[in-house]
Amino acid sequence: KFSSAFGEEDQVITHIIATNHLPITIFTLDTGRLFQETYELMDRTRARYRISVETYFPDAGDVEKLVRTKGFNSFYESVENRKECCYIRKVKPLRRALQGASVWVTGLRAGQSANRQTFQVVEWDADLQLVKYNPILHWSYDEMQAFIAANKIPVNSLHAKGFASIGCAPCTRAIQPGEDIRAGRWWWEQTQKECGLHEAKPAEQR
Repeated sequence: KFSSAFGEEDQVITHIIATNHLPITIFTLDTGRLFQETYELMDRTRARYRISVETYFPDAGDVEKLVRTKGFNSFYESVENRKECCYIRKVKPLRRALQGASVWVTGLRAGQSANRQTFQVVEWDADLQLVKYNPILHWSYDEMQAFIAANKIPVNSLHAKGFASIGCAPCTRAIQPGEDIRAGRWWWEQTQKECGLHEAKPAEQR
């Protein structure tokens, strides 16, 4: 299964899967807090490639309890609250999506963050008990952009407005020239810029 958040890297892999008619299921996680531009890209991608994309949502009861006890934007208050929100809206749905899968394909690139430079193209995810395959891990940003341009791959319109890495709307901002590519994610934190889906694992798990 291939998990797509409809980022540029994900769009590259979707293009490869669709144009080569590869027997790989594409799925996405709808956290309920995405940008309208992301939803528009989802529809454009489905129409362009004539593909179906499985969509997984967070458990309604989990979200209701979180909002009732901590409010709509508790993630601004502490790292713990933010990780709890990511766990409910992203990590738990991902686990459901990957149940029964033997391989998890991702659009990770080493150039996205220092944390992701520690990853391998093929890894064993001991937590999920499956193979994790990162096919474009060693692509440079320029290589990716050239591939997108050459194949006229649809991308999120927010990229043209300075958004390098796009996640949930309340947790994403545009970046300034010279800033790290993931500086716009959870910008109020000074910690590792990961939601919990792709955190570095100990060496024996890689």
